[in-house]
Amino acid sequence: MDAPDTALHGQNTTITGWLYIAFELGDKSWKLSLGDGVRGPSRCSVAAGDMTSVLTAIAKAKARCHLPADAPVRSCYEAGRDGFWLHRWLSTHGIVNLVVDSASIEVNRRARRAKTDRLDSDKLLSMLMRYYAGERRVWAVARVPTEEQEDERRVHRELGRLRQERTAHSNRIRSLLVLHNLRPEHIGGRSWACWWAQHAAQLLPSLRAEIEREFERLLLVAKQIRTLETLQNHQVHGGTQPAIAVLTRLAGIGTGSAWTLVKELFGWRQFHNRRELAGCLGLAPTPYASGTSEVEQGISKAGNKRVRWLLVELAWSWLRFQPASQLSQWFRQRFAGAGKRARRIGIVALARRLAIVLWRYLEYGEIPLGARLKSLRSNAVVS
Repeated sequence: MDAPDTALHGQNTTITGWLYIAFELGDKSWKLSLGDGVRGPSRCSVAAGDMTSVLTAIAKAKARCHLPADAPVRSCYEAGRDGFWLHRWLSTHGIVNLVVDSASIEVNRRARRAKTDRLDSDKLLSMLMRYYAGERRVWAVARVPTEEQEDERRVHRELGRLRQERTAHSNRIRSLLVLHNLRPEHIGGRSWACWWAQHAAQLLPSLRAEIEREFERLLLVAKQIRTLETLQNHQVHGGTQPAIAVLTRLAGIGTGSAWTLVKELFGWRQFHNRRELAGCLGLAPTPYASGTSEVEQGISKAGNKRVRWLLVELAWSWLRFQPASQLSQWFRQRFAGAGKRARRIGIVALARRLAIVLWRYLEYGEIPLGARLKSLRSNAVVS
């Protein structure tokens, strides 16, 4: 098969005099592909996390490629379970590193293709050279937060996991009780102790003991949730989180939602326009047009899934608590009389518009038109 005739075909655009490294990170070992763009790549395996061996491999590769000891080094690896510590370590050693979104890496479209760690690292190496040769869209590069910014995301993420655990424990207790036709209204509420004292005797000893152990875990999770929620409220009302306090002034946005929006999106990312914001959230359209075939595939879902899910929930909340706002009026005019499918499409469009007005509200102080602000004395409305 003939190679495609592209602008870069037949031209060696790789920047020479640099050493390129691609990491394929595994649980027990790492595969490294190293090359200078002139000679064929060299490959080696090191134990996972053995940074001394990584430095040794770099020194050997420079000697093999006849590069000076101070030659620039460019590296990359896929974003994954190792997070960003390796990126920070490489940066401290003068190595310019890229953390790449795995889903953006191009693959062979054949039904069957060979896939090994060595092939993956070689593929990363070739794409790294193409990136520095000028093909900036060859993949998507992740924005790396600072250690402090990354640490600030721990609270609401842990809180989300704990709430899922609380639901799982509650559902498990309810399922065990239904086996004996026992259906309490609330599990773990104020009336639970009285209800359990009346009905526990109907259960066999092992089942009763299992439910009690499950309930102990439910109480522990509920206690930890209250602790984290109290921490959030204390920081917001104590003045240490001004951006979150500003967001919570809008009716329909609570402390937890504002916390997630700031820590995941608005607090450390810089956007130049609304298209960058929508693309970061995965709320951008993905058309498929080939020849006479034109299909809209929906939103891309390529961004932050936590914020995307939250914004859709906030869009429904906005319709309820901000009925006089310009956004709510736009939604009612376009989708109020439509069917369920059209309203689901419309709420995604509303979520995208809501993200833009919230960004402008935090960045430039532009209060959404018609939005109601919470106040200790009165509610102000911007017309």
